[in-house]
Amino acid sequence: MEYVSTRGGAGVVDFEGALFSGYAPDGGLFMPQRIPSLDGDTLRRWSRLSYRELVKELCSLFITAELVPRSTLNDLIDRAFSRFRHKDVVHLSRLKDGLNVLELWHGVTYAFKDLSLSCTGQFLQYFLEKKQKHVTILVGTSGDTGSSAIESVRGQKNMDIFVLLPKGFCTQIQELQMTTVIEDNVHVFAAHGNSDEIDEPIKELFADVDFAGKYNLMSLNSVNWSRIMVQIAHHFYAYFQCAPSLDATPLPVVEIVVPTGGGGNITAGCIAQKMGLPIRLVAVVNSNDIIHRTVQHGDFSLSESVKATLASAMDIQEPYNMERILWLLSGSDSHLTKTLMERFSVLKSLKLPEDLHRKLSETLRSCSASDEDIVRAMQRCWKENCYPLCPHSAVAAHYHYLQTDGACLRQKSSCFSFLFSTPRCCLAPASAAKFQDALLRAGLVPQLPPEITALTAMETRSTPLEQGQDWTQTLREWIEATAQRR
Repeated sequence: MEYVSTRGGAGVVDFEGALFSGYAPDGGLFMPQRIPSLDGDTLRRWSRLSYRELVKELCSLFITAELVPRSTLNDLIDRAFSRFRHKDVVHLSRLKDGLNVLELWHGVTYAFKDLSLSCTGQFLQYFLEKKQKHVTILVGTSGDTGSSAIESVRGQKNMDIFVLLPKGFCTQIQELQMTTVIEDNVHVFAAHGNSDEIDEPIKELFADVDFAGKYNLMSLNSVNWSRIMVQIAHHFYAYFQCAPSLDATPLPVVEIVVPTGGGGNITAGCIAQKMGLPIRLVAVVNSNDIIHRTVQHGDFSLSESVKATLASAMDIQEPYNMERILWLLSGSDSHLTKTLMERFSVLKSLKLPEDLHRKLSETLRSCSASDEDIVRAMQRCWKENCYPLCPHSAVAAHYHYLQTDGACLRQKSSCFSFLFSTPRCCLAPASAAKFQDALLRAGLVPQLPPEITALTAMETRSTPLEQGQDWTQTLREWIEATAQRR
């Protein structure tokens, strides 16, 4: 399995090369040169696997045994999931009126990113120990990525991680999960800007090829292919849990509803679909609705500003993984992808070509939710199920309720129509416990696990980045100074 850049200007690399990269040298993102295709018999066989075993099977398709022997790969993945609180790693809650919620948040930081980042951390450690190498990890976070990335590499001698968080745009718990990690290899920066603004200095440092090479810069944001690869398993597991029966031919369709910010999880869904998984994908967003507008109208353009919402981890205007989706749907047309993304980089506005927009709207459905929609979904789910949703999961539940309520109206009878429609699974990216303010706004009482309660009494450490300060230069100096101390 080899990997190429979505923009076609970088050489072919293996999994190790893609893992240790951020953006490709030409500014694109790495994707498999070939997407494996699975037949019905394989899907039926896989349907009996646990989540953990599914991750192993999927990763073995994208990581050659010559690079990582299969027994070693299995051990790395077992080690990655050893800190998860649920015995099944992830868990499906079946709620009233066909609301299926796949809980992806049973890791250390109570967020779905623990799943992919715990594996990625193990893959990194394997190659670094083998080659006696050191890397510098740069991460921009809108909420959960930073803490998951930190937990995946904390205390490791051959990695330094630099995390930029948008001060005031994360919840207090999200921020504390980063700033309370006091380790020599963890460096947290509290930037006075939004999620898109903190991505800029990271892009600039990666664009400085000499600097990036000298300090072995890499990213653990979902620009990193390893994260997308592991997230493909979410969609397979959701499908197998919710499909009524796999005895029929063709196999039944399941609708997967994906809360979407940077677009990594929905990209993984598109790849799963391409592999032959019979799923219908729905990208659900908050008021930062660029993906919704792109799906509906082909309008890939920025709004005037990022809107702060209850679903703060999705407060993103530039979903960089859309580049992977456009490349995939264009038939791996790197020239077209490069042209479109370079135009967007300059103009911050792009109208998709008609044919590409048609393919996108055939692949994805979309929906946006306001803060009021989020609150109503949280309240309804609690009233009907005594089940607390985080605001991001509530964006998915909002879509579900729109569909079931619409079906009831069309039936003009009591709402049993969902029983006869396509099964649906809503991906839940975080525990409600991390979002106290949203719970209180919905009139619900937060119940905090002791690990989260303890954060408020712990020592914190972070470096401020003020508006008007040269963030790129500050980061550059910190990275250089840290390297000199090693």
